[in-house]
Amino acid sequence: MMQLTCPCCGGRPENEFQCGGQTAIARPSPASAVSDETWGEYLFFRDNPRGVHAERWRHTFGCGQWFNVLRDTVTHEVHAVYDITAKRPDLPMNGDAE
Repeated sequence: MMQLTCPCCGGRPENEFQCGGQTAIARPSPASAVSDETWGEYLFFRDNPRGVHAERWRHTFGCGQWFNVLRDTVTHEVHAVYDITAKRPDLPMNGDAE
């Protein structure tokens, strides 16, 4: 089982958390001027990389806080945990793909 480190509660098993999907997705605006195609892309299309991916997670069965995680989608290794409003941290160049 994957372990995540909640910024408030510390290390916990994955089943205490809920993944909220990809981070840093900008909602198209103004809503009245957005085409159906653009709105559909915003709602349904997300990156699905092989390698490091920035995701939102919520400590559902804990403090309830949202935070961001840089996680390798192949190995499930967590490279960074950072605040939901913080800038994505830079990773050292060690062969990680974005």
